[in-house]
Amino acid sequence: MQLPLLLRGIDPLEITGRPDGEVASICYDSRLCVEGSLFVAIPGLKADGHAFIADALARGARFIVHERDYTPPPGITSLRVHNSRRILGILGKNYFRDPSAGIALIAVVGTNGKTTITYLLESILRAAGHTVGVLGTVNYRYGGKTLPAPNTTPESFEMQRILREMKDHGVTHAVAEVSSHALDLKRVDDCAFDLGIFTNLTQDHLDYHGTMENYFQAKKRFFSEVLPRGGKALGRRMIVNADDPWGRRILREVEGSRLSYGIETPGDLAADSFRLSLEGIEATLRLEGERFSVTSPLAGRYNLSNILAAVAGAAAIGTPIGRIQEGVAALGRVPGRLERVSEKGQPAVFVDYAHTDDALRRVLQTLRLFRQGRIITVFGCGGDRDRGKRPLMGEAATGYSDLAIVTSDNPRTEDPLSIIGEIEAGIRVTKLADAREPAREPALRGYLVIPDRKEAIAAAIGLAAGEDIVLIAGKGHEDYQIIGTRKIPFDDRVIAREELKRRLGGGKGP
Repeated sequence: MQLPLLLRGIDPLEITGRPDGEVASICYDSRLCVEGSLFVAIPGLKADGHAFIADALARGARFIVHERDYTPPPGITSLRVHNSRRILGILGKNYFRDPSAGIALIAVVGTNGKTTITYLLESILRAAGHTVGVLGTVNYRYGGKTLPAPNTTPESFEMQRILREMKDHGVTHAVAEVSSHALDLKRVDDCAFDLGIFTNLTQDHLDYHGTMENYFQAKKRFFSEVLPRGGKALGRRMIVNADDPWGRRILREVEGSRLSYGIETPGDLAADSFRLSLEGIEATLRLEGERFSVTSPLAGRYNLSNILAAVAGAAAIGTPIGRIQEGVAALGRVPGRLERVSEKGQPAVFVDYAHTDDALRRVLQTLRLFRQGRIITVFGCGGDRDRGKRPLMGEAATGYSDLAIVTSDNPRTEDPLSIIGEIEAGIRVTKLADAREPAREPALRGYLVIPDRKEAIAAAIGLAAGEDIVLIAGKGHEDYQIIGTRKIPFDDRVIAREELKRRLGGGKGP
């Protein structure tokens, strides 16, 4: 693409060299540059792209976008800009011919529930006959392809590339989880969204945002700035959870057409009545005076809230009620979200992604409604992440479980025992002696520390009686564990199934 076409909407502070020429590709990782590339030097969180300009040139780059002072060698064009990360998104939009303009694009924003809502919307939109693409925590999927998701929300250039591929594969509707990091780093500023859904806000990512107010402002920014900037016209553009206090702030502070939903707080979409069980949800909903029923295999009050969010979003873009009902009923499970891994006749073992105290509390509250024996919870906290939530996780897990086993999650570069010590600061129940041998002592109450996650899962299943419930929390769909800087294969679901099989076969646990 010719350089002037790429620079539409960009006003460089300074251009050195020829202001024209054919750009072969755009890269922000110097290792991906080829002959004729345009390299965008971004000051990153861990490395500064300006340090790799020489490498980009050695690989053939002929155009450089930069923030820092830089004098290019002869024959190279450089463009100094105020914010190169922000410019990357505009370049991507221009390079891939503004793909979101031709797709109905829905964002799901909030701490908890985003993944489940994207799965629900995908199921509903498919039932309505649309071709759907999804970008989220579990994976990116469209056109029969499923790709790993290195980030919940892709970098701005990758976002535009994937949306172009979706459009070229015939996708008509795309649903994206939009994270607070992505909003703060302007990854989605150049996407034209039709609709945004706000789920809730609970403590998470304060290692990055610093305070809950900063965290909220990052989320709010989607509705106050990004959504209006897209220029698309739709009757209702904001879908907001009125049960959540931060959602009520959005409703008060952000202007624009909206549709609210809630279980406890009256909203435009409400649940008039509902019945919850481990087998699913039956509810009668009311949308601005119209009443209809929905059924879902998903369990729990929090999943009823997720269903309300998806129903409100689908209704806002004109999806018929019948197709909404069909789509909600058709979604059998969401990977790693209260996913049952045990079979009939075994202790009920669930794997869930809950990695905040609020998410963990909600899952355990759901399980407590249906338990006949004890609840045994295996959990930990990730390293190099928000340390403030560690004691809160300890409090939530032990407050709603009969027996909790504190273990490692993704310790990354932190000492697992130090992380566990910070979790223990929030625990107010008795610490027990090591009980990894499967004694199945029905009176065992309190908490254990077993740092090895595989041993912790084995101990929980070994200690569970037939009527007990085991919850393995924190990693959900993840099929790896990060120890130091290494990512090693590890899937809670696989480990749990192996241990259940070992138990059924009478083999000894660890």
